[in-house]
Order: sequence, then structure tokens, then C-alpha cells
Amino acid sequence: MARAKTTAEPLTPLELEIMKVLWETGPAAVQAVQERLAPERRLAYNTVQTMLNVLQRKGKVTRELQGRAYLYAPAVSRVQASRQALGDLVHRMFDGSAESLVLSLVEARQLTPEKLAELSALIDKSEEDGE
Repeated sequence: MARAKTTAEPLTPLELEIMKVLWETGPAAVQAVQERLAPERRLAYNTVQTMLNVLQRKGKVTRELQGRAYLYAPAVSRVQASRQALGDLVHRMFDGSAESLVLSLVEARQLTPEKLAELSALIDKSEEDGE
């Protein structure tokens, strides 16, 4: 049975690296993606091509034949992917509790009092705007 397309699947670390290249460059051929990944990773052309095809099957990228090569383009934005990854993290690590995530960030000293004040102001503004 073929696997259904879904953009809800979280990105693996390698998929995320490839998506970052596409978000930065826009539509690109396999070779261009491979070259952009080269400073961080030495991946074979076939590996990059396979990963792009996996991303296409997952609905994360689209591809269009141009000449003899496919150009791959992001089908989801960086914001969409970030929201999905954050939702997945909250669900898996914090049993769906965003409050537990924030408390964890505070306890780990990842949020300073200044940042907490900014967040509080954003929440207040959001409530005022009726969101």
C-alpha cells in the first residue's frame, strides 16, 4: 500500500537541512541543493535526490521538470514547518501542554525576565486584538 501524502509528518534533521536550502534559494535542482549542503555535509548526489523525492512524496516540496532535470521548490513555508515541529514537540515531550514547555524554558534559563515581559506584552496585545 502506498504511503499517503501528508504535510503533518515532522521533518527529520536531514530533511530540515534540505528544506533550509530550498527556503533560502527557492526552486533548485538536485545538484544545486547538494552544493549548498556541501559545507556542512558531504552527501552523494543520489542521497540528495532520494531525500528530495521523499520530501516530494510527503508533500513538503513540489517538483517541476525543466529540461532534463527536476526543480524542487518548498510546498510548505518555514513558518508552517516551525509550527508543525513545535506542535510535535509539545505533544511528544510535554503531553500537549504548552505551559509545561514554557516552564521548562524558564527553568532551563532559556527565557530571561526581559523576554518573559515581551511575551506577556505580546499575549496582552493578542487578547486586545481579539485573537
